[in-house]
Amino acid sequence: MAHTILVAGTASHVGKSTVATGLCRLLADRGVSVAPFKAQNMSNNARAVPRAPETMGEASDAVSDDGGDNDAYGEIGVSQYVQARAARVSPTTDCNPVLLKPRGEGESQLVVDGVGVGHYAAGEYYDAHWETARAAAVAAHDRLAAAHDVIVAEGAGSIAEINFHDRDLANVETARVADADIVLVGDIERGGVFASLVGTLELMPDDLRDQVVGVVITKFRGDADLLAPGIDAFEERTGVDVLGVVPYDDPGLPAEDSVDLPATDERAVRGDDDGVAPEHSVTVAVPRLPRVSNFTDLEPLAAAAGVRVAYVPLDASLADADAVVLPGTKNTVDDLLAIKDAGFDDELQAFGGPVVGLCGGYQLLGEELRGVDTEASSAAAAELSATTLPGIGLLPVATTFTPEKRVVDTTLDLDGTGPLAGASGAVSGYEIHMGTTEATGGVETPFARGDNASAALGASAGDVVGCYLHGLFENETARRAFVGRVFEAAGRERPTGATPNASPYAQAAALVAENCSLDVLAALPDDQD
Repeated sequence: MAHTILVAGTASHVGKSTVATGLCRLLADRGVSVAPFKAQNMSNNARAVPRAPETMGEASDAVSDDGGDNDAYGEIGVSQYVQARAARVSPTTDCNPVLLKPRGEGESQLVVDGVGVGHYAAGEYYDAHWETARAAAVAAHDRLAAAHDVIVAEGAGSIAEINFHDRDLANVETARVADADIVLVGDIERGGVFASLVGTLELMPDDLRDQVVGVVITKFRGDADLLAPGIDAFEERTGVDVLGVVPYDDPGLPAEDSVDLPATDERAVRGDDDGVAPEHSVTVAVPRLPRVSNFTDLEPLAAAAGVRVAYVPLDASLADADAVVLPGTKNTVDDLLAIKDAGFDDELQAFGGPVVGLCGGYQLLGEELRGVDTEASSAAAAELSATTLPGIGLLPVATTFTPEKRVVDTTLDLDGTGPLAGASGAVSGYEIHMGTTEATGGVETPFARGDNASAALGASAGDVVGCYLHGLFENETARRAFVGRVFEAAGRERPTGATPNASPYAQAAALVAENCSLDVLAALPDDQD
């Protein structure tokens, strides 16, 4: 049976994913068979991966059967997808067997073994469905443990949430079921890191306190000598070793949830620190949808030389934008209502520059949303007077919502149109969406020519394009074509020079290896180099 290391935290957003990803790559580099695991995740940034064969059985009613191999795929949080790649293993739904996808008004979609099983308020989930979720998580961990030498498990939030100790699947249950070594992570940037660490140790269940093998302090800036007395005092008080202090250095891993989004109007700008002059830069505006999902689709654009990705509020002007990308949304209907309430639909219609809609963003750009009572949150559905709503109206398509969800990997031969004109060749991505989309008026205006060229996957009109393909801009041909079109539309010269392509997995591993002493973990062998 595999040895499990649980990377737990004092709070959310303290660096657990970076430490876990670094451990996955570090172990893989040392020849260890390692796999990532997160028993329960809450995130709207998901990836489509193969379902674990043992969970297949009969196709779930929650999964659409209109896509051929569609039933073979399920959803996991993006962090476990990334960690599997760091571990050099193929991700499956066993890596994240329980996923909660918030959709507003206190509800989340529950995804078990990759398949959406319903929308529930938190109380209903814990009262009626948690035991089923726990059983799925235990079975998934057992399968991974039978196939690998080490499991790197990531906790969720804080392991010291005393109101959840009897139902904390990602932390307490994982630690107990797996008899895991626990590495506790605390973020010094927030301030009070020693108080957070001591308080967490004090509030942990007594049986788990003995499983803590050490702590890691993350996001450190400044003089390490000034921190040393605090470390000595902490170790003397608790008897727990500080395994390392990791400097503030973002390895570039995809963000897991909206906590990682820049503050309103803050811009993620690669050009600001690489010598790109303002006359050689463009701004891609991204509306901050209240229920945004899969905004990691924008990260490849933010990494392109001279491209600013600006997250803007729905009441913002687009006067300073050179292009707009509408990201995915966990609730298209509610976000459409928010867009219309803020007047952002009028702003988009008057914009005139390149516009791209991805997944839910594609649906928003269409002429109509049908069956909206199926998709809307409970609060919104109660106020709707019709089952059809007019969309933003920039694409000649309409989307009809049904309870089925499509989850599948997709590859097509792209011959791009509109803002993707000039893109050609194979592009790959994944689909995760409710609803089916068709051309209105019987006129097909596909976003790509060739195979799969229909409104069911995407559509274009002039300088506007939308599609269901998450990961579109991870494909160089699509990214290069779009960025080139944005510079052309802005009347600016695109900067020369390649975008750095350093592996975020290698960077995360280096952060852990160079700043942490992990000899206490029996699962980590000596470096063979």
